Amino acid sequence: MGDTHTERNEVQQIVERAVAHVLSGQLATLQEQLVRRVMAELPSAALPSTAGAVNGVQGSLVQAVSTVQSGMTQKEILRALLDSASAYGSRIALFVVKAGTAHGWQGRGFGEAESVKDFPLDLTQGPAAHAYHNRMATPGNIAELDGRFAEQFGGPANEQVLILPLVLKDKVAALLYADGGAEGLMDPASLELLVLATSAWLEVASLRKQLQAKEGSESVGAERPATEPVHAVSPASDPFAAHAPGHFAAEPEPEPVAEVVELAAHAAAGAAASAPAAAQDPFAAMPPEDADTHRKAQRFARLLVDEIKLYNQAKVAEGRRHKNLYDRLKDDIEKSRTTYQKRYGTTVAASADYFQREVVRSLAEDDLSVMGANFRS
Repeated sequence: MGDTHTERNEVQQIVERAVAHVLSGQLATLQEQLVRRVMAELPSAALPSTAGAVNGVQGSLVQAVSTVQSGMTQKEILRALLDSASAYGSRIALFVVKAGTAHGWQGRGFGEAESVKDFPLDLTQGPAAHAYHNRMATPGNIAELDGRFAEQFGGPANEQVLILPLVLKDKVAALLYADGGAEGLMDPASLELLVLATSAWLEVASLRKQLQAKEGSESVGAERPATEPVHAVSPASDPFAAHAPGHFAAEPEPEPVAEVVELAAHAAAGAAASAPAAAQDPFAAMPPEDADTHRKAQRFARLLVDEIKLYNQAKVAEGRRHKNLYDRLKDDIEKSRTTYQKRYGTTVAASADYFQREVVRSLAEDDLSVMGANFRS
C-alpha cells in the first residue's frame, strides 16, 4: 500500500511539473495570439491609419500584458490589471465574487483606489448578471446596472459600461467594471485581452505557489509543524482573502491541459504495457513482490522519458535529425536518471535499468545512433 501511495505521489508531481511548464511556456504565445486576434477583429475604422501607429497600439497592449505578468502575487497581478486597464477605460473597478455575490476590491478613476471597496454589486440583473452567468464580456447601459452604483459613483457621459469576467478554473472569480468616464472613451477589445491574460497569469501564479509550497514542505521535512497548512495564503498578499471563492483560495490541484492529457495517456499506456496478460508477462516467473517492483520501475521510467519529450519537442526532433540527441538533452536526461535511481536504483529492478532502455526506445526510437557519440549505452 505504501509503495502505491508513493508512486501515486511521484506521478502527481510529474503531472504538476508538466502543468506548470506548459502554462509558463505557453503564456508568451497566448499573449501574442490574443493580441493578433484582437487586432484582427477590430473594425478597420477603429485602427490608426499608419503602420507605425498600429505597431504602437500593439506595443502598448504587449506592454500592458507584460506589466500584469511582472506580478508575482495575486495582489500584485490584480493591481497591475487595474493600472493597465485604466489606459483603456477612464473608470475601472474590480469586484470579487464569492458564493454568488460580488464586492468591490479596488478601482481606478473613482477618486481613491479604495472608494469601491466592499461595495456590493447586484448579480441578479443587467450586464453584471449576464457576464457572471455566461462568463463573457458584456456591454450595457448604466441604467441596466445596479441603481445603487450610479447613485453612489455617478455614470459615464455616454452611459455605456462594460463588465468582464475574470475566469479561473472555469468559474468567475471576479468581475472587472469599466466605463469611459466624462469623456466616454473606452477600448473594449483591449480590456478583454487584458482580462484574459490576467486570468492565465493568475493560474500560473497559483500553480507556482502550490509547487513552491510542496518543495518547501519536502525540504523542511519533519521540521515542519504538523499544524502548519502547506498552502496557507497571507491575507496581505491575497486580495481575495476576505471573500475569496473556494476554488481560488483553496487552490486545488490543477486541471490538465491538452499536453498533460497526452502525458497521462502515455502513462496509462505504459501501465497497460507493463501489465500484459500472464502468458506474455516477462515478470511472470518472478516472486509477486519483485514482479510488482519491476512493473512499477518500468512504468516510472516511461513517465520520466515522456516528460522529457513533452518539454523538449523541438530539441528531440533536431537531435534525431542531427544524431546528437544526448548532447541536446543531457541535463534533462541525467536529472531524470537521478530521479529514477533514487527510487529504483537499490531495488530488485536496478539491474534492468528501465530508464536507460526507455531513453533508447522512446527518445531514440530504438535507433541508438541518434543519441550521439557521448551517450553511454
